Amino acid sequence: MFPTRLDSTLAYDIAKALIDGFNRHYRLFRTESARAKHRFETADWHGQQRAQRERIEFYDLRVREASNRLEREFKAGEHPMTIWHQVKLHYIGLLVDHHQPELAETFFNSVTTKILHRSYFQNDFIFIRPAVSTEYIENDETEKRPTYRSYYPSAHNLPEVLQQMVRDFDLRREFQDLAGDATLVAQAMQAVLGDVKLRANYQIQVLSSLFFRNKGAYIVGKLINGYNEFPFALPVLYTAGETRLAIDAILFGQDDLLMLFSYARAYFMVDMEIPSAYVQFLRSMMPLKPRNELYNALGLAKQGKTLFYRDFIYHQRHSTDQFRIAPGIKGMVMLVFDLPSFPYVFKVIKDFYPPPKETSREQIKGKYLLVKQHDRVGRMADTLEYSEVGFPRARFTDELIAEIEKFAPSQLEISDRDGNGELEVILKHVYIERRMIPLNIYLQEAFDAGGADPANTSPAACQAREQLEHAVIEYGNALKDLVAANIFPGDMLWKNFGITRHGKVVFYDYDEIEYITDCVFRRVPQARNEEEEMSGEIWYKVGPKDVFPETFGPFLLGNAAVKDVFLKHHADLLDVAFWQSHKERIQAGYVYDVFPYDQHKRFHPERANAQMPKAI
Repeated sequence: MFPTRLDSTLAYDIAKALIDGFNRHYRLFRTESARAKHRFETADWHGQQRAQRERIEFYDLRVREASNRLEREFKAGEHPMTIWHQVKLHYIGLLVDHHQPELAETFFNSVTTKILHRSYFQNDFIFIRPAVSTEYIENDETEKRPTYRSYYPSAHNLPEVLQQMVRDFDLRREFQDLAGDATLVAQAMQAVLGDVKLRANYQIQVLSSLFFRNKGAYIVGKLINGYNEFPFALPVLYTAGETRLAIDAILFGQDDLLMLFSYARAYFMVDMEIPSAYVQFLRSMMPLKPRNELYNALGLAKQGKTLFYRDFIYHQRHSTDQFRIAPGIKGMVMLVFDLPSFPYVFKVIKDFYPPPKETSREQIKGKYLLVKQHDRVGRMADTLEYSEVGFPRARFTDELIAEIEKFAPSQLEISDRDGNGELEVILKHVYIERRMIPLNIYLQEAFDAGGADPANTSPAACQAREQLEHAVIEYGNALKDLVAANIFPGDMLWKNFGITRHGKVVFYDYDEIEYITDCVFRRVPQARNEEEEMSGEIWYKVGPKDVFPETFGPFLLGNAAVKDVFLKHHADLLDVAFWQSHKERIQAGYVYDVFPYDQHKRFHPERANAQMPKAI
């Protein structure tokens, strides 16, 4: 049956309603991102945190609004596939001159799959691949800011050009010493350039919007000379008293930028007309960074999920290894598996939890949502959350299938869902995280190489000792960064932390996390008699949120070498006063700075307002 003119009009109206829904979403998203500048200028840190949480919810709210409108005005779920084919074609036409076509395609998928039965989810219906190119999209003539601005210093005026570059961001707060800061930045740039001839294309390119996160604003760009490009970022922070600004450091090179844009950090607030252009610019600076993680870092998490899933499907088509139970100590709450050739792990909530765990599926999902909405300060891995995920059954080991059937049978279905004769493993709910080396395994490798034996002076043992010391120091640093973010991890065992390829320790087991401000930090009561002192059982009352820091040691510091390093650098973590003092400070409204770069990179650590958690 051929579509009628009436059908075509209906299809266009549905497509137009869909694009209107997306445009409303992105307008609100961009407005909230743009307001980050005012919040920074007024040092409204609690407002910044609140906006960060609320913006994450925007997408699902707009999808719900759009799907409700389509059902209400067009009875969208009742139309045949022929209508929806036309809707997609009209929608593509509406994207030709659009500035966010890739985001709008994802929005189309989100709304339509919410309305229609899964039998409609076919490659020729939803956007499995991009239909509209994002290359060379231009701003409107009325758009005052291009994606990036270029500056052309000479051999003698680099500090002055840098000052103008900073002023062009029009921050409504004075700098304490912009000329001095610009001179320090210029010296760092000249050092990285070295004693080379300045070429005809010598220039600085910076993205036109500031990147806001936590209590910082970042200028992001690259220094270009000849065939060489040097990516950089300039963190702008408040000085003591939060009255004036300072350039706190210069971050140079891909490794520094990868740390700044880490998947373990909160999303930036960035005002972007053309997000694909920002991603393209950032990828020129960080070619090792997947596009999905860049979209995530820019706050466009749904687009990040879309790109991740496309990459995942593509990888499956070009690999033959099997999904397996992930190496390491098995968790009580999560069943974890991976594909060895793919750098991520897949986590499924179990159906039951052995004592002493007292939790539920909804509580666990709530903890993961808390982390998603919170400032992760580089110490909590971001997660991608999917429902009804299909995997080829042939790629699953029988051992893994048996594990899922035993511990999470409610989450498993095996069927020929698409009717193509191939069995699928369908998981109803999955979290996906970047794979890291579990910290307990990392430490065990150091022990096995002689790192815990001071008498072993072999090169391998000395290197292992450095590995052990670095891991323990980083573990303590991770805990202190979490304190700064008002997070108590709950289960602090080494197995719940991982180490990244940059050597950072990151927490990834969220089922027991609590806000620091919700915890009650106590000293272990003095035994009243010899019977209590010798008792193997806890003889004093313990509330559900009670925490006894002095008891951490027996669980964490059984190895003498680990204990020595920990006590040397982080003994304050075993003192109830450390935890209680920071709880009180957070309750009083203080918001800590947490740096995505090492302290030695800072220009004026004594001048800046930023502080790290330490014993008070």
